[in-house]
Amino acid sequence: MYPLAQQWFNQKKWQAHPFQEETWEAIMQGKSGLLNAPTGCGKTLAIWFGVLQSYQNQPLQANKNKLHALWITPLRALSKEIVHATNEVSQDLKLNYKIELRTGDTSTTQRAKQKLKPPHALVTTPESIHLLFSSKGYVEFFKNVEFVIVDEWHELMGSKRGVQMELIISKLRVLNPNLKVWGISATIGNLNQAKDILLHNFLNTCIVKANIKKDVIIETLLPDVIEKYSWAGHLGLKMLPKILPIIQQSKSTLIFTNTRSQCEIWYQNIIENAPELSGQIALHHGSLSDKIRKWVEDNLHTGLLKVVIATSSLDLGVDFNPVDTVIQIGSPKGIARLLQRAGRSGHQPGAVSKLFYLPTNTLEIIDGAAIKQAIENNDIEEVISYVQSFDVLIQYLVTLAVSDGFYAKEIFTEIQNTFAYQFITWDEFANCLDFITIGGQALHAYDEFHKVVIENDKYTVTSKAVATMHRLSMGTIVSSSMMQVKYFSGKRLGVIEEWFISRLSVGDVFWFAGKNLEITTINNMEVLVKKSNAKNGTIPSWMGGRMSFSSPLSDGIREQIDLYTKQQTTSYEMEALKPLLAIQETHSHVPNKNELLIEQLETKDGYHIFIYPFEGRNVHEGMAAIMAQRIGLLHPITFSIAMNDFGFELLSDTKVNMDDVLDNNLFTDEKLYDDAIQSMNATEMAKRKFRDIASIAGLVFNGYPGKVIKTKHVQASSQLYFKVFQEYEKDNLLLKQAYQEVMDFQLDIQRMQLAFKRINAQQIIVKQISKPSPFSFPMIVDRLREKFTNEPLEARIQKMIKAIEK
Repeated sequence: MYPLAQQWFNQKKWQAHPFQEETWEAIMQGKSGLLNAPTGCGKTLAIWFGVLQSYQNQPLQANKNKLHALWITPLRALSKEIVHATNEVSQDLKLNYKIELRTGDTSTTQRAKQKLKPPHALVTTPESIHLLFSSKGYVEFFKNVEFVIVDEWHELMGSKRGVQMELIISKLRVLNPNLKVWGISATIGNLNQAKDILLHNFLNTCIVKANIKKDVIIETLLPDVIEKYSWAGHLGLKMLPKILPIIQQSKSTLIFTNTRSQCEIWYQNIIENAPELSGQIALHHGSLSDKIRKWVEDNLHTGLLKVVIATSSLDLGVDFNPVDTVIQIGSPKGIARLLQRAGRSGHQPGAVSKLFYLPTNTLEIIDGAAIKQAIENNDIEEVISYVQSFDVLIQYLVTLAVSDGFYAKEIFTEIQNTFAYQFITWDEFANCLDFITIGGQALHAYDEFHKVVIENDKYTVTSKAVATMHRLSMGTIVSSSMMQVKYFSGKRLGVIEEWFISRLSVGDVFWFAGKNLEITTINNMEVLVKKSNAKNGTIPSWMGGRMSFSSPLSDGIREQIDLYTKQQTTSYEMEALKPLLAIQETHSHVPNKNELLIEQLETKDGYHIFIYPFEGRNVHEGMAAIMAQRIGLLHPITFSIAMNDFGFELLSDTKVNMDDVLDNNLFTDEKLYDDAIQSMNATEMAKRKFRDIASIAGLVFNGYPGKVIKTKHVQASSQLYFKVFQEYEKDNLLLKQAYQEVMDFQLDIQRMQLAFKRINAQQIIVKQISKPSPFSFPMIVDRLREKFTNEPLEARIQKMIKAIEK
């Protein structure tokens, strides 16, 4: 039934897993599906031999010089890995089956060759497929595609790139009604829904789930002394001596941080404390140049690097056999993320994945116990998908118009077969058509928005300028404008966000790419630098650094604290935290899972209210604003707000009678959406969200290569359109989408509603405290960071701790 797989596995003297054979069987039966298996167990081979066998079973003449399969991945590093693995199979079996790579790094010459003479399989990204859709004759290029494989589907599904993927499939199904689509995912909680989104309206589908338990060993590194009062980043580098022996004893170690700035900091400190690692340690994050990242990946493969410090740029799927140890710096904030990172070690069938978790403050030790319990219970996050993303649809319609054109009724039928647009109405679709042809109701008087023309019911782009601008603007990944960092010699080190450089001047020193760099010239979107011998430098900050607890991790934190209250603690992490929790109990209270703790404290700064739902920063941001608004309706009070993953703080200059406000149903989940809109200045939040939507929809242009328009100018343009729509076209689809995305993704309104319902059923414990508790202390420290003073932060904090402990 699948002789190619049998032949190759025999050559390798390997035994196929039952899930691999099940997948081959399903593909031979013409099924589409979703494959779920742990990292490093052979998911690629499970799909690939089904594709190869299907090709081999066709008449030779039928598939000569035709594109047969698309393998789509979310990361370029993963794309290279897939090309290497699949080409190895073709070489081993001496097959005439050519696999090539096509990403943003592929040369213009190579792309032209691929158009004239396609490979049998193309490993690529959603963006590259959409770019091909924008070229003349794309139907001929894609019409024979029999397979689409979507790797790391959970990663794409949770972004607008997933919507791009759904549109790709909707078009390819029309070109070939016998198209088979397979998704691959290692870590996802809502597996059935993930399949339904990818394969919406497919008839012959299945889920193949590997019955393999991947052994993952997670060890939480504990400080020698458990501080009773800790704060964000307090431990961090103090734990460096804990990881140096681990690095030395390991063959190759991946160290993951949550932000690029942490990545740079840890690199510098490891080099300073272990200079013998010089030449064997490297950085890998999204702002470094492709050349540097490729060098790092190649040297990880060959085992020449002993340590690589990375962000999520190395999270997914990439197979680095020499890596036997992973270290996670700080809470991963989610279970799936940690499993993905742990899976970078022991990335072979039957191998054990080993991860050391290093908390960066004392309270983060709880995360270690919660994560291990969640993994034991297989409690993995569900991924929320985007629906009714009109910005992506508008971009797609212009893409089709730029190439061969389209007929409205045909495309409407196609997109209704996707999960994202299954409920789209003809009126909404007609609004999208109006937007690309006349600029919609509000912008019809301006010719620059008349991008698409209608000729004999066919929508096409006739302007070369419009086509060029559209191709340069395609994609759904929108970020801050990036500035090139270069030496005078012209060597490119990478990119850094414009907003960070705007704070610096010529002569200032900052850390980047593992080097201390002095700014010599800032010219347009380039920063020319030279190496500096200065010992201190500014650490680059990336605005994507704010992460929040996932729902399963929040549940796990509450469960671990509840076990402590019942004296049922079993983990060594919670045993280590008993002294801190005892202080919390003495000064205030430790809530069980049926209680909500509220603390009130008076300081020279005013009257503090601390509330602890343990729901994560994002949910707390929304809850804090709603609480402030609801209390303000009862008593005219102005609050300032702070939050972290444990809780949030309301600070005012007037004392609040909590018994009084609690009697007024403070935590009701009724009218939550309306309260969120009123309390959070949702208009300002929607303005920021609208900038991204406007860019994706082509409403604003980000510039030509080498002449990028500054972020502040793009923001100003998008805000102008936002204001126009607010005043003259309130039912504008993009405007409504901005508000909805704020609620769904920034505030996580559904999860917030569940939190309010849970709190409504809990007993509320109000404690008047005379000094900061261990739970409240981190939020008070965060406020100190914002105050300008000549006294170092550490010194001010130590004074606070001494005052508390008197």
